[in-house]
Amino acid sequence: KWRRALKAVNAKLKEFYPESEELFKVLLIGDSSLDSFNKAVRKHGEWLTHPQNNTGTFTEGFDSINLISSLSRTNTHLYLSAEPGLRMVQEALSKGKYYTLTTLHHKNIKTNEEDQLRVVFDGDAVLFSNESERVFQRDGFLAYLKNEQENVEIPMNEVTNSDKGLYRNCPIRTYLVTSRGAGSDGYRALNTLRMWGLELDEAVCVGGTGKGPTLDKIRPHIFFDDQQRHIKAALEVGTVACLLKACFYHKWSNNGLKL
Repeated sequence: KWRRALKAVNAKLKEFYPESEELFKVLLIGDSSLDSFNKAVRKHGEWLTHPQNNTGTFTEGFDSINLISSLSRTNTHLYLSAEPGLRMVQEALSKGKYYTLTTLHHKNIKTNEEDQLRVVFDGDAVLFSNESERVFQRDGFLAYLKNEQENVEIPMNEVTNSDKGLYRNCPIRTYLVTSRGAGSDGYRALNTLRMWGLELDEAVCVGGTGKGPTLDKIRPHIFFDDQQRHIKAALEVGTVACLLKACFYHKWSNNGLKL
């Protein structure tokens, strides 16, 4: 369904921007057997692209050097890897300008929509800077609440370069699911988005409770968070989840990721 959603998004983007080349393209790289790779290409060939043959790329004895080379050749914006590839994820992050994530998924993935792409973001250290989270980690919960109350009208620093566009029938539906509550901390998050001029489709403040039930209702195609416990909760309800490491945050905040 994720593949079909991307296909639907690309079709809509071509309607809105007929001359644009900025469509979703998927490049499959890895060290699986050649038979496994060919099987994937046959099944999803229209989505596996390579600048030379438009069918994908396979490298025997794949390592971080080959990874960096592949990402560079294909002008990759976002590299997703399963957990066993974490070492190469970190090396790609340190050596190149690539935004890399560790992607985890449950064997029973739940998504409903095939004609739109549903993306869920955490707030702190994902959409927003981690300035408030640092206060919480350093000084505790009460200091965090005081900080948010004192700065409620001051927007947080922007991590991403985000522009959804002006089309009401956008094929990409975006959500904020944050652990912030309904008080000053939640208001500051929403006020920050408003002052940025960034409009999300829905925002949910779970107030420190688990995110699993909310994700189960949304059933997104992908979920981004920096906390392992929220990733685990996402997996338990069948959501593909991307864990952002601290090193990713620093790279992202320094360069800006265009969504």
